[in-house]
Amino acid sequence: MNIKIGLTGGSGNMGVEALKQFLELEFIDKINLLLRNKKRNHSFAKKLKKQYPNKINVIYGNIENQDDCLKLVEGTSYIFHLAALIPPMADHNFEQTDLTNNVGVKNLLRAIEKQKNQPKLIHISTVGIYGNRDYHHPWGRVGDPLLPSPYDVYSITKLKGERAVLESNVKSWVILRQTGVLHKNLLKDNISDGLLFHTPYNVPIEWVTAEDSGVLLRNILVQDYKQTIDEKFWKKVYNIGGGELNRVTGYETFQEGFGVMGVSVEEFMKPNWNATRNFHCMWFLDSHILNDYFNFQSQSLHSFWEDILNSHKYFKLAKIISPKLLSKLVLGPLLKDENAPYYWVKNELTPRVIAAFGSVEQYNSLPETWDNFPVLAKGRTPDNEIIDYNELKDISHAEKYLLNHGYDENKKDEDIDIDDLREAALFRGGKLISTSMVKGDLYTPLEWESHSGRRFILSPYAVIKAGHWDAIQELPEPWNYDELAKTNPFYAQIWYDTHSENEENRYYFDGDVAKIKQKEI
Repeated sequence: MNIKIGLTGGSGNMGVEALKQFLELEFIDKINLLLRNKKRNHSFAKKLKKQYPNKINVIYGNIENQDDCLKLVEGTSYIFHLAALIPPMADHNFEQTDLTNNVGVKNLLRAIEKQKNQPKLIHISTVGIYGNRDYHHPWGRVGDPLLPSPYDVYSITKLKGERAVLESNVKSWVILRQTGVLHKNLLKDNISDGLLFHTPYNVPIEWVTAEDSGVLLRNILVQDYKQTIDEKFWKKVYNIGGGELNRVTGYETFQEGFGVMGVSVEEFMKPNWNATRNFHCMWFLDSHILNDYFNFQSQSLHSFWEDILNSHKYFKLAKIISPKLLSKLVLGPLLKDENAPYYWVKNELTPRVIAAFGSVEQYNSLPETWDNFPVLAKGRTPDNEIIDYNELKDISHAEKYLLNHGYDENKKDEDIDIDDLREAALFRGGKLISTSMVKGDLYTPLEWESHSGRRFILSPYAVIKAGHWDAIQELPEPWNYDELAKTNPFYAQIWYDTHSENEENRYYFDGDVAKIKQKEI
């Protein structure tokens, strides 16, 4: 029997690739495509309707509107939710970002819950919710602490949206935390804003291409439709990553991009242009799980940049034209953008500087030339100690870098009992209020209490398997991780990798104006 599916974010970079894959499937009778009522989307939809007149049903609206969500969901067997407001736009408009990434998800969930025959939900989350990583814990997995970096309103709103899925009455769902996406508009999207300078040179990143991500979503749909999928796949959270060939650092990412042009990152950029902390991304120990299920990882960071070069032949001129001149013309204006760390320093936006570098003094201590800047990919830690970088990124050594989740992870799910949950709650600075549970039941919500005495209801799966807790649900402000880390060992084990224990900062966000208040003692 043919089916109908619903898709949000279909005109986005990942959505376009997913849509291409879905349109090839003969068993899909109709695709409900929810698009914002914009000129660009009308042009996009017109081309689609011309090529697939009977397969595409365009709904102009957005997920902020409950009725639009009902139109999208009605009669569908699957909903693929890819829509999100992402940086750099998300950095400049918190209210709209929250409406799209948080409120919109809740509208969509309510629409699904109202259906007599509920469609299955494939929800795209983000690696951003894990927060900052460096060489101390470059490897991560689902279940790690969720600490979206201060001022990262995109990630905190995505975290709230993901939490809503976990708390919903949708019967069949899966959450896919997407890593950094390599897409054909990557260069265009990063030369209009200071966003690219948020990426630390030494941050571990596991990329994936938009095309591979589209294949992943196609294969999920195909296997479930054919009933060849493992039923244990559903009601879980997974990390989407590109695998071994896509595990690099920020420095290597820039170097690959400039390298295909025949030049070096060190000819184009300076070491004190980019933040040294307050980012996100990591290498995934568990990104193989989705690939084992759906066999989608085929492209690499290097092949992506090669494809970019082949489609933009004029990039080869970079070898001929002075890199210094090109840098001045292309990157120079971005340094002056209000979203660039360099702008924060020059305009004395001290809270932003503290978040990105630790302090004004630490920023001022950064070398202006590459001769003295420690590059992790070259075997030097940010503390200027020698490290075997190849061993660091060897997955066979990853276990020693993993974070503690606060309970006996060697236990099978069916053997987890209330004592495991009590132990996990204590490790998070709180306690389990509920006095009983069915052994192995990870989905019946229980009552918990945070370190502050705040009580909340959440499933054991969300807490011990997905990394959720209560303390950050009131964000975006203040971001008070310095305070939370003092009472929450679960958070402290990652926060103190890039923050000192004597920091007492609270970060506040008010549009583009930031302020900082010292904790009162």
